[in-house]
Amino acid sequence: MAIIEDRVKIRIVGYDQEALDNVVKKFTTTLKEEGVEMSGPIPLPTHRELYTILRSPHKHKDSREQFERRIHKRIITAKLSQKALNALSGIKLPSSVSVSLVLESK
Repeated sequence: MAIIEDRVKIRIVGYDQEALDNVVKKFTTTLKEEGVEMSGPIPLPTHRELYTILRSPHKHKDSREQFERRIHKRIITAKLSQKALNALSGIKLPSSVSVSLVLESK
């Protein structure tokens, strides 16, 4: 079982907080089952975007509609083995969640 020399940052991003937390639980339980040394999940600040749309630009200028989009983020750092990486790649993700792996140099 070969261990990668550098640590890997697993960045999990999603619009739905419940779906994101479910994916994070799956990742952490899989890593614990494989015996991987890890830290996290670390919650990052939520990115919030607000949009205001005028419903009627001429007569009713005060008639507005507001929308909000929140992006939730978590980070897990771990020293992954090839076996653990294969186990993580088998996890099914919902469409509202994306995962990226970044090698952390020493």
